[in-house]
Amino acid sequence: MEIMAEHEMIFSNEILLKNLMTEHGTELKRIAYLYVKDYSLAEDIIQEVFISCYHHLNTFRQDSSYKTWLIRITVNKSKDTLRKWSFRNLIPKNDMEPTLFEIDTPETNAVNLAEKKDLICNVMKLPIKLREVIILFYYKELSVQEMCEVLQLSESTIKTRLFRARGKLKSSLERSGFHG
Repeated sequence: MEIMAEHEMIFSNEILLKNLMTEHGTELKRIAYLYVKDYSLAEDIIQEVFISCYHHLNTFRQDSSYKTWLIRITVNKSKDTLRKWSFRNLIPKNDMEPTLFEIDTPETNAVNLAEKKDLICNVMKLPIKLREVIILFYYKELSVQEMCEVLQLSESTIKTRLFRARGKLKSSLERSGFHG
């Protein structure tokens, strides 16, 4: 009896994991990429995220959504990767490939490509603490409260970082002649 219940739980966890991978995999990979600026490294991080997710599915407390939980794991794994000595010292920092964010729709075709690339590059030049709040707030459209959960910071810290990030981004964009 116990063995059958264990097999059913494993089977249901596998189905849940597959659904989470399908539903959130692409956006989590983009988040990881925005941290590490390397596509293959972002894929490795996402594999670690889903392995960790699978091992901890039974301990998920439902305090937040699976999406928020997975974003928090992705952010933490990305930060861990950035902290590693080998990453900082051995992996060359390539210029960002803006083509990852270009989706062929009528809206994006109407945007001036040069300004879009300039905006992305300026965001990526921000220090990680400021970059992450811009990415989560504008790109992932998380509320300040959701960002508090993901980053495990206070609301005032999030708001201060957003204010500073906007200021730095605005001045760097003005210097580069951005008009968007």
